[in-house]
Amino acid sequence: MTYLMTHFWPGATEEAYRTQLAAVHPDGGLPDGQIHHAAGPTEGGFLISAVWDSKESADRFVNDVLMPSMPVEGGFSGHPEERVAEVVNLQSA
Repeated sequence: MTYLMTHFWPGATEEAYRTQLAAVHPDGGLPDGQIHHAAGPTEGGFLISAVWDSKESADRFVNDVLMPSMPVEGGFSGHPEERVAEVVNLQSA
C-alpha cells in the first residue's frame, strides 16, 4: 500500500536541507521506492513530504540511509517530528 511520510525538522533551514539531501540522495534522484518528494520552509523549521510505494520502503530508507547518515555536517541535527499514513487518495496534475 502507498505510504505517506512527513518529517518536520524544527529550526532547520533550506541550506541545511540541501546539505542533508546531497548526503542521502547522492545521485540526485529518488531512493528506491520513493514516488514523490516535496520540501520547503515553514514556520519554525523545514517540512519534507515523501510518498513511498510501501511502508517497508520508507522504513528501509529511514533506518538504513537517513538515520545512519546523521549528523551530516551543515545538515539537520536531532530528530524530526514524523507523521505517517497509508495513502487513501493520491492525485497528480
